[in-house]
Amino acid sequence: MSSCSPAAAIQASGVRKSYGGKAVLDDVDLTVTEGSIFALLGPNGAGKTTMVRILSTLIPADAGEISVAGHDVTADPGAVRAAIGVTGQFSAVDNLLTGEENLRLMADLRHLPRAAGRQRVAELLEQFDLTDAARKPLASYSGGMRRRLDLAMTLVGHPRLIFLDEPTAGLDPRSRRTMWQIIRELAAGGVTILLTTQYLDEADQLADRITVLDHGRVVADGTAAELKRRIPGGHILLRFAAPDALNLAAHLLTEADADEDNLTLQVPGDGSLTSLRALLHRLDGAAVEVEQLSIHTPDLDDVFFAVTGHPTTGHPADEKVLQR
Repeated sequence: MSSCSPAAAIQASGVRKSYGGKAVLDDVDLTVTEGSIFALLGPNGAGKTTMVRILSTLIPADAGEISVAGHDVTADPGAVRAAIGVTGQFSAVDNLLTGEENLRLMADLRHLPRAAGRQRVAELLEQFDLTDAARKPLASYSGGMRRRLDLAMTLVGHPRLIFLDEPTAGLDPRSRRTMWQIIRELAAGGVTILLTTQYLDEADQLADRITVLDHGRVVADGTAAELKRRIPGGHILLRFAAPDALNLAAHLLTEADADEDNLTLQVPGDGSLTSLRALLHRLDGAAVEVEQLSIHTPDLDDVFFAVTGHPTTGHPADEKVLQR
């Protein structure tokens, strides 16, 4: 019996965009599965925000075929806009209004009937833990509260697909984790999320799939685990209680690097169960006693540097900020 593949919330092929003769996007392909969290990464100026602006119909592509929520972005942009929500890198709330008034304004802009709009506002205030602060001025809101309100405003119209540009930029660790939990809950409820972020731990924690852009081209694509496995540098660190055990293991494992001062041996390995079993079998066969063992695998920072040649620093100041 054959199983059906999950439907694509976003399907983009051969997307190109240039400004002043300079290619910002060069033959980009993307597939985002419905109900998933998809992270789009890349160094400053890689084209991430340009890609999101095209997908959300804010600007046209020069070339390519693009379907969002089942609609062609060129032929039916209105249907695309009705199905999506966009939260920009910076909060788009109105500082002269309360939290509740901001949400009611968005309900009016979405043309919700009065009763339905009030019900939706109440639901979102409760969902984002803003009920107690609903009638307080925005000046009293913390950064995390403002970002939660910003996302709540995006959800007023029940979008099937949300674009989140740097959703936790500037937030403290506790607020970031709160936002992560909200994002996970949205995806669990069937909402598709396309996330751009400079925080690689955020992509590692949240994303079902990751695409990395550099100079407008896709340079890596896969799950976080798949991307990490492609990068060399994984190893198993063995620690010994005595120099004799270290020397015996070093003689046995000639491919390893010994640190006599710390009584450790670094053995190349991908961290898989198969390689770990093989290593332990060799040590056990030679009666070598290991005091401690730890597995070290490349992280997304290693992946990012390997595929782009750039360290992960800063925020994309040179790319245009999304507008709601």
